Amino acid sequence: MSAFQKKPRVSKEQSLYINRGLSWLEFNKRVLAQAWDKENPLLERLKFLGIVSSNLDEFFEVHVAALQQKIQHVQLHKNFDGWTPQEELVALIPSIHAQVQEQYRCWDELLLELNKENIYFYNYTQLSLEEQQYFTNYFEEFIFPVLTPLAVDPRHPFPQLLNLSLNFLVELEEEHLGSKLLVVQIPSMLPRFIPLSHACSPENLSKKEHHFVLLESIMEHHLQNLCYGLKIKGIHLFRLTRNSNFNIGEEDAEDLLHAIEEELRHLHSNTPIRLEVDASFPRELKKLFLSFFQLQESDLYECLGIMNFKSMIPLALEINRPDLREKRFRARRVVSLSSETDIFWHLRRGDILLHHPYDSFQTVIDFLGYAAEDPYTIAIKQTLYRTSSDSPLVSSLITAARHGKEVTVVIELKARFDEAANIKWARMMRHEGINVIYGLAGLKVHAKALLIVRQEGECIRRYAHLGTGNYHPATARLYTDLGLLTARPSLTADVASMFNLLTGISKLPQFQELSLAPYTLRDMLLRYIDREIHHAQAGRKAGLFIKMNALVEESMIQELYRASQAGVSIRLLIRGTCCLRPGIPGISDKIEVRSIVGRFLEHSRLFYFENGGESEIFLSSADWMPRNLFRRVEACFPLVSEGVKVHAKEILEWFWQDNVKARVMDQHGNYHPLPSSNARFNVQEAFLSDTKNP
Repeated sequence: MSAFQKKPRVSKEQSLYINRGLSWLEFNKRVLAQAWDKENPLLERLKFLGIVSSNLDEFFEVHVAALQQKIQHVQLHKNFDGWTPQEELVALIPSIHAQVQEQYRCWDELLLELNKENIYFYNYTQLSLEEQQYFTNYFEEFIFPVLTPLAVDPRHPFPQLLNLSLNFLVELEEEHLGSKLLVVQIPSMLPRFIPLSHACSPENLSKKEHHFVLLESIMEHHLQNLCYGLKIKGIHLFRLTRNSNFNIGEEDAEDLLHAIEEELRHLHSNTPIRLEVDASFPRELKKLFLSFFQLQESDLYECLGIMNFKSMIPLALEINRPDLREKRFRARRVVSLSSETDIFWHLRRGDILLHHPYDSFQTVIDFLGYAAEDPYTIAIKQTLYRTSSDSPLVSSLITAARHGKEVTVVIELKARFDEAANIKWARMMRHEGINVIYGLAGLKVHAKALLIVRQEGECIRRYAHLGTGNYHPATARLYTDLGLLTARPSLTADVASMFNLLTGISKLPQFQELSLAPYTLRDMLLRYIDREIHHAQAGRKAGLFIKMNALVEESMIQELYRASQAGVSIRLLIRGTCCLRPGIPGISDKIEVRSIVGRFLEHSRLFYFENGGESEIFLSSADWMPRNLFRRVEACFPLVSEGVKVHAKEILEWFWQDNVKARVMDQHGNYHPLPSSNARFNVQEAFLSDTKNP
C-alpha cells in the first residue's frame, strides 16, 4: 500500500507535517484564549490560566526533557516532520517564552477583574498592622516549625530541590565572612492562599471573605527568624523543573511495583530542565544557578508576578462565588431502574451509549456496585489506568472480593504522574484478595474495560462496559467521554479474551469485533481508510469523520493524505496536537481540521467511516499517536445497534456545527475562529440543554 499518491518536494517550512511540539504549543494557546475570553465566567478564566501553567509544567517535564535527552545522547536523526531534536528545541523556546509573557499579561487583566468582584491577593506589607500581627503569629505557630534553612557554600552541597517546588534563595551579608546563600523551601503541605478573613474582626468578615494573603509573602517578611544575628541582603523566589521521564527494564525487574517506587524516590534528583526566577533575582546569581544546574540562558524564565499559576486551579474551584463560574448541571440518568428491573435487564434488551458528563457516570458506578453485591455475579474483571483518591469503583471491587467473587484488576502502575496513587491501590486490593495484574511487559494498558460474569440459570452471561475515558468519577464531570454498556455475546466474548491475554500467557486470540493495539488496531484503521478510497474511486459515498485528542502517527497521516487525493471528504476534530497539514493543494485539500476547547475537556474518540452509504462507527481508547498504536494496549470497538449508531452520528454532527468554541486549522498550523454567524451554536451548551429536555 503506497503512502500517498503525490509527494511533492518541499522545504522544511513547507513540510507535509507540522512539528509535534509546536502543534502542542498551539493547543495550549487555545487554552490560554479561554482565560482571555470575557464570555467565560471570571473564575473559569482563572481556572484556565492555571491549566495553561499545569500544561506547560508537564510539557517541560516530558517533551522538552525528552528532546534534551536525545541531544545529550547524540540522537540527532530527523523526525518525520524534518526536524532534529536540536532544531525543534531551538524553535520551541521562543514560542514558550512568548506564551509565558502572554500568561502574565492575562493575569494582569484578570487581577483587575477579580478586584472589581472584591477578590484580592495581598502581600504581607500591604496589610494593616493588626493583620500583620495575626500573620506574624501564624508564621511562628504554623510555618516556622517546618522550615529548614539549607546553607550553600563549599562545606554544604547544594540541596536536592524537589521538582516544581517553590523555594527562596536568601543572600546573607556578613562583614567578615562575605556573602553567603541559604535555600528555604516553601512547605507544599501549607495552603498557598491564606484567607485574610482569619485576621478580620467580625464586622469586616463579609467585606474580606474572598481576600487572600500569599504564603510566600508571609515567609519572605519573616525569614530573618532563620538567620539569627545575620543581615539579609536579598530574598528571591525560584522554581526548578526536572525531567520526569523514567524507563524501567521490566524484563529485568523482579518486582515492577518496587522498581517504580524506587524510580519515584529518585525523581527529585533527575536532570533540571527549566529554571523560573522572580524579577528581583540578581544577574550574577542567575548565571551561578544556570551553571550549577547545567542549563542555558534560554532555559531561564523570569516570572513577572505570581509564580506557578497551577495553584489557581483549586482556588478557583474553592471560592464561593457561584455567580462567577459556570452554572451547575444535573447529569442525565440514562437508565431508569425499579424494583422489577436491574441494569442487567436493560442490557439484555440492547446496548446503552453513555455520553459523559451529560449522561451521569453514576450509571457505570452503579453497574459495578450492583454486580459487587449481586448473588448471581461470579466474576468481575476491570482495567484501571487512573481513578480518584476516594474511588467508589475500587470500593465496589473490594466489596465483591469480600463477597467471595473472583475479582481481577489490571492496574497500570506506569500511568504518568499517577504512579504513586496506583501503587497504593494495588497494595490495598491485593490485601483484600483481589488478583492484581500489572499488565504486559513493555506495554502500558490504556484500554478501558469492565467485565461482569453472571450465572443466570443454567447459562453463563457476560456484561461489559467499554469506554474512551478513565474510570475516574471526578474527571467524568470535567471531560467529555463516551462509553458503551453491552451484553452482546460477540463483543463481551472479545473482552473476556482481551483480559485472558492481559492476565495469562497466550498468543493473540481471534477477535470478532474488538481491535487491539499494538496488535491489530493500526492495520484495521488503514484497511478501513483504504476501503473509503475504493468507494470514492468507484463513485460511491465516501467520507471520514474522526474525533480524538491527537493526530501524530506518520503512516496514519500519510493514509489520510492518500484518501484526500482520492476524493474522500475528511473531517478531523482534533482537540490537541495535530501534525497533519490540511488544505495543501493536491495533497490535503479535502481535509478540514477543527479543534474545540471549552468548559469540558474534549476527550472522546470516535471514528466514522461512510462506507458507501452503510456507515460504521467505532469508539476507542486510542489517539493516533505512536505511543497509542505501538506501545500501549488500546481497545477499539464498533457501535452495532442502529439506535446507538444514530445517536453517535448525531453527536459528531453537533460538534461540527459549533461556531463559538471551534477553531479551524490552516495549513501552517495556526487556528482561527469560524466566520461569524447570527446563529451561534456552542456544542457543549447545546448538550447541556439537551440533558434538561430529553
